Parts: sequence; structure tokens; C-alpha cells
Amino acid sequence: MLNLLPTTLRFLLGSLLWLDVPQPPAVQQAHSSLSFQLRHQHAITNDSRVIFSNTIPSFAADPYTVSTSNVQTHRPQSAKAFHGARLRSIRHDQSEHVLWDTNDVLGPNIEDREALLTLAKMTSNAYTTSTASDWYTLEGWNNSTPFGWEPDADGLRGHVFVSDDNSTVVLSIKGTSAGWITGGGGPTVRKDKLNDNLLFSCCCARVGPTWSTVCNCYQGSRRCDQECLEKSLIGESLYYSVGVNLYNNITYMYPKANIWLTGHSLGGSLASLIGVTFGAPVVAFEAPSEKLAATRLHLPSPPSTQHVTHVFHTADPIPMGVCTGVTSSCGIAGYAMETQCHLGKVIRYDTVAHLGWSVDVRTHSIVQIIDRLLGEDWTQEEGRTVPEAKADEDCVDCYDWEFGSFKG
Repeated sequence: MLNLLPTTLRFLLGSLLWLDVPQPPAVQQAHSSLSFQLRHQHAITNDSRVIFSNTIPSFAADPYTVSTSNVQTHRPQSAKAFHGARLRSIRHDQSEHVLWDTNDVLGPNIEDREALLTLAKMTSNAYTTSTASDWYTLEGWNNSTPFGWEPDADGLRGHVFVSDDNSTVVLSIKGTSAGWITGGGGPTVRKDKLNDNLLFSCCCARVGPTWSTVCNCYQGSRRCDQECLEKSLIGESLYYSVGVNLYNNITYMYPKANIWLTGHSLGGSLASLIGVTFGAPVVAFEAPSEKLAATRLHLPSPPSTQHVTHVFHTADPIPMGVCTGVTSSCGIAGYAMETQCHLGKVIRYDTVAHLGWSVDVRTHSIVQIIDRLLGEDWTQEEGRTVPEAKADEDCVDCYDWEFGSFKG
């Protein structure tokens, strides 16, 4: 187990050292597939320390394979310029030009159903340990020693998978542990819910007059103080900040590797925000819409976010942005999932029209995606095994709210 530096110092060092980290080489030719094994687990403790633990290898086990393709990404030329632009935007509401490097890297083949299925299983395993009954063991996953999964570890969790040749690392991030969907729970429930309501609500999860908001920014009559709202998202113990530190740690562990990110639900949205920050390929499953959160976090906009891919279906009201209102399933459980616009591209399976699924929050589970969606060989479009990935267009979040300087 490795206990790393305090969060603030680690973030500062990561920012300063980012300039010197070797960049992944440009792709010369796409490989047909990569093989992965589980190498590390990660977790965040009560005092916001990142904890890594190495897994115990099982040399008799076969690794997972993922088909690949070339992906164009945009990475800031320096951490100093990136964070300088963020701070200038946060403090003075002024934009600052950020120079970007355009790279062709080896990423997952999002047009291959088996590749998506494998990433979905990596994503599902972020919710558990390798000794649990719900761990996916197809083709012989290596066993995992569950360090960092103690009952008092209540923050961001996941697993780190590494290809056989160390060329590619997949960071899998756990989503919301919510008993109202899965029947389970766990020690991360409280912080998961806090991050959900901060990132995906219009104003501090102020859904109705009886709700207790997660920040004091609501100013009445559907008005929200913008500065207050943005300050509520930048605490170092919140998941985006923790995820940035986690990514920096993995970069220094594997400085010459391409890094991919994947996650389900909240974990998928965090994977997207981190992937946009660093220019890393992302596949997110059933993720709430994170485009508004990227704006509120003042993330400088790269020339394109097409290296981020969202996979979800029409029967799940959460990524569709329709699990809203006091009487919705989300509202009854105390979650304000009010955003609708995604970064990057969307692979949208129309399970309502083509499979007859009913719109139901219980279809949000990653197990449903693996067993009922990606596990079946069906398609909506002739000649394709996966629906075409398309950008969200003409999408507006929180159109009936007014944001501005209202306090005082």
C-alpha cells in the first residue's frame, strides 16, 4: 500500500512536473487488440489521501483483450497554462488562451461491441473487489488484494488495469453506490450523493421547498448565484480534484503509457471531466450529463472533445436527463439529476423503440448494460454492431434558471 503526499501539495507537484512527463508516442499503426491485467486498486481515505494497492497476480489467468483504433486527442501544452486559465476564469471571469497539442493515440475501438463489453466489465468491477461474488471473472481476471476498501474508506474508488506491454493503462472509476437502484450501499454513499447533487443539479439540488440544498447559492424565484455555485465545486476533497491527483499519480507510475478512462454513472462523468482535462480517451457508461459541470469548473475548452464517448440507452432516465422533479425516482431518493448535455460523442441505444424496454431507473445498473444490452448481439443500424457515435446538438441545460451575481 502506498500513502501519497497531502492532496494540495500533490496537486502542486503534479502541476509543476507535468511539463517534464514524457508524452505517449504518436501512433504509427493501430493494433488489432491489447491485453490487460489488473495491477492496482485505488481509494480515497477520510482525510483525502490517495491509497494505491498492488494486486496479487495470477499467472495462470488469461488477460482481457480490447480491440483498438486511432483516436485524436487534444492535450494542453503545459499544466501551468491550463491551471492559469482556470484560475483567471474562476477569479476574474476572463478567458485566457491555452495552446493545445493534437495527438493521435491508440484508443478503444468504440465501434466494436466486444470492446465496449470488456470496458463495461472493467467498469462494473470498480464497484467491488476481486474476491466478491459480483466480480467479473471472464477469461480469468487476476485476484485482487482489497487494500483501500476498508469500511472507513469513503471516497473515490476504482481499479487500474495495465496492458501486457505496459503501453496502455485503463483507469476504472466507481459510480454512485445507491441502494435505491441496486439494493446495496456502502461507505461512499454520502460523498457520492454530494458529488451527484453538486455536479448535475441546476442550483445546489434545490428541487423543491422541502429540499435541503448542498450549497447556499439559491436566491429565490429560480435564481442562483453563479460565483457561489462555482466555488462549491472546487473543494479539494470533491471527486474531480481527487481524480486529477489520481491521474497525475498514474502518469508518474507509467510515464510512457497511453491512459484510458472508463466509469459508470457518476464514475463515467468523472472519467469524462478528467479525460477532457488531460486529453485522454474516455468511454463512459450511463453517465449523467457533465457538460454544465465542465463549464462551472472553468475547464478550458479544447478544440474538440470527440475522444470522449458516452454509451447509454433510452430506457435509462438518468443519462437521458428526464429523471427530474420532486416526484421522479431520483427526486424521491434525494438526487437532483437535472442536466441533459454531454461532452464528446454519444452512442445511444434505443432500447425503448427496438427492445420494448420501459423507462425505469432500475435499468441504470451497469449489470443491466452488460447482461441485457452489450451482451446481446443486436443493432439498430444495418451493417453496424454498435450505433453510430454522434455529438449532442441543440442541447441547453437549466434553461428556466437565471444565473448571476445575486448575493448581497
